[in-house]
Amino acid sequence: MIVLVMMVLGAAFSRIIPHPWNFTAVGAMALFGGAYFSDKRLSLAVPLAALMLSDLALGGFHSTTFFVYAGFALIVMMGWFLTESKSVARIGGLSLAASCVFFLVSNFGVWVMDGMYAMNMQGLVQCYVAAIPFFGYQVAGDLFFSAVMFGGYELVKRYALTPAGKAA
Repeated sequence: MIVLVMMVLGAAFSRIIPHPWNFTAVGAMALFGGAYFSDKRLSLAVPLAALMLSDLALGGFHSTTFFVYAGFALIVMMGWFLTESKSVARIGGLSLAASCVFFLVSNFGVWVMDGMYAMNMQGLVQCYVAAIPFFGYQVAGDLFFSAVMFGGYELVKRYALTPAGKAA
């Protein structure tokens, strides 16, 4: 449990250090939390609490915070589909899906809350189009950090958390 919590907190820290826009471990953190915390309440609470701590460190909340947290909560729930069977293909596929979910939910929040776009279909499309440059970094970050977190944890579990002589 300590290793899981530390990995989630480390992922949240990736928002605070310098990085390209949206190239963080937060999406991977949410997917990872959903996959590895056996208690579903903890799987939601720990990643969202880590997100909240990083938001506080970055200066607080904004008008779209609800949508950002809703997007990450959905990604945690997507991670629940990995609890029984983890494979590179499943993790990679859900990581890509997580990027899409976050893109759709968070930018819908921008359209609804920020007043930057007309409140019609054209405004919604403009909002999504304006966000496309950030999406590539989101996908790259989610894929990279999913590989690091899932792969790293499996290595730690296999070699550091297994008693000597028991590693397969």
